[in-house]
Amino acid sequence: MKARTVLGAAVGTVGAAVLGNRLLENRAGDLENPLAGIERTYRWRGIETRYTVAGDPNDPDLLLCHGIYAGASSHEFRPIVERLAEDYHVIAVDLPGFGRSERPPLVYSATLYAEFLRDFADEVTDEPIVVASSLTGAFAVGAAAETESSDRDDFEQLVLICPTDETADERPWVRTLVRSPVVGTTLYNLLASKPSIRYFYDRDGYYDSDRIDDETVDYAWRSAHQPGARYAPASFSSGTLDPDFDLQTELAGLETPTTLVWGRDADLVPLREGRDLAEAADTDLVVVDYATQLPHAEHPDKFVEYLTAELPHVDLDIGD
Repeated sequence: MKARTVLGAAVGTVGAAVLGNRLLENRAGDLENPLAGIERTYRWRGIETRYTVAGDPNDPDLLLCHGIYAGASSHEFRPIVERLAEDYHVIAVDLPGFGRSERPPLVYSATLYAEFLRDFADEVTDEPIVVASSLTGAFAVGAAAETESSDRDDFEQLVLICPTDETADERPWVRTLVRSPVVGTTLYNLLASKPSIRYFYDRDGYYDSDRIDDETVDYAWRSAHQPGARYAPASFSSGTLDPDFDLQTELAGLETPTTLVWGRDADLVPLREGRDLAEAADTDLVVVDYATQLPHAEHPDKFVEYLTAELPHVDLDIGD
């Protein structure tokens, strides 16, 4: 009788978890395109990815690549897309496994994302200026190295926002756990709750928590609860998305001009790492005051001002 009671309780708990997970997915609903522009589709290795274009196609191509975290998407660049589109042909992509792109149950890796950026840039853009955030900055460096060693069009320039090649110790068991159907989904939903997302933005994304608006948190939460949303973050949280090269060494070997942009008060990837990277790779370093990991989201006008001062072919006049 006791065993039957325990079994019944276990089945009830699992059933409640499954029901709760389905309710969260239904609550999230369909994810709309957050950016002003025309949305297009790029099919890569059977994965349907989405990207938005804005601005004059005759202007220089500027490819925006968001960072990696639960709920990540091109929404990260919403505050700057329209400003940049005044003088650039802007292409903002949702990486495979994120945003409005498909999220198949792959084992995601740094190589996969570097190859995606390489192929996407080669087929969709024309010698783009690539702006990449956080860990995606390392993927962009890997992609640039590949283009330089092949007959593909090179990247015109890299702009890397607080790039990193190391997020956590490698723990494949974490990836396996988060990918599991019931326990993994339940655990992921706890980690991707609205309080958790707001905490991430408050701790690592923004210097001033008053700049974190409800719409940003809500969009990230809904993005984090689309079908298949846990697979890419499962690799990220296990440290298995980190590239297998040293970022300083790889960046120093590039011929592609590169600018680093850092929030002065960044803690997750502190400014001292930016200075070390800039010195080792002999790159320019732009420091944004009163900012942490997302200076482009927190100070869009200032970011665009700094950004365009470093880029070729254009001269923007944007005030504070």
